[in-house]
Amino acid sequence: MAIVFVYVQGSKGYDANMRGKITLSTEKIKREKKMRKAFRIALLLLLLLLLIIYIVVSIIYNSGNFSITLDKNLYFEKGLIVYDDSNYKVYRTELYAEAPNTFDNISYRWLPDNLDEYNGGSHNGDNYLAYTFFVENLGKDTADYWSEVIIDDVIKNVDEAVRIRVYRDGKDVTYAKLSPRGTAEPDTVPFDSDDLVVREHVTNFGPGAISKYTIVMWVEGSDPECTDNILGGEFKVHMDFKSEVIDEEKE
Repeated sequence: MAIVFVYVQGSKGYDANMRGKITLSTEKIKREKKMRKAFRIALLLLLLLLLIIYIVVSIIYNSGNFSITLDKNLYFEKGLIVYDDSNYKVYRTELYAEAPNTFDNISYRWLPDNLDEYNGGSHNGDNYLAYTFFVENLGKDTADYWSEVIIDDVIKNVDEAVRIRVYRDGKDVTYAKLSPRGTAEPDTVPFDSDDLVVREHVTNFGPGAISKYTIVMWVEGSDPECTDNILGGEFKVHMDFKSEVIDEEKE
């Protein structure tokens, strides 16, 4: 608390006007202290919010360009698990693929022919992401599941030239965004939508069944949209395995 001393020469007491000045000065100091305190609290809250945003963004982007998530109901109700190491078959809700060291544009012709023959985990090459993992039914009953490849983030329209190839049990499909002319890119299947690459319903997945997946992702240099305009762009996707899905377009 601030105390203001006022000495008036030749007076036996405080003048009434002077007492008013003392009171006003004290109230002003109190208001200023409250404002400074409120400012410090607001600044602290802002810093805390920025820290939370930084942590969330770091978690998202440190997980690489591709990740896999498993609906817990698929494990607890149907006994399904995902793994990328056949010697480590445990329940996990997420798997993460390592990001390539570089991600320049390449041609699909440069990709190896045996990308789906890897035993599991990341096996990236020059300028492409490749990741192999497994879905297995450890339960006692025949199950079904939905898989979705979902687009999380796109910067500088790099998705115009990205290709995503999905291998499942030796069969592969390459997906690409529709061209600006509204036509499918050569030898590709168009994305389902701007934020969904593909959705698949797998049925009759019996006890002990294992499906092997390999995901390959690259920037296709032969795509007309692969220009300097997408330099510095980013593209992030993940693959969901769910017990059921809601078709929002039909809602």
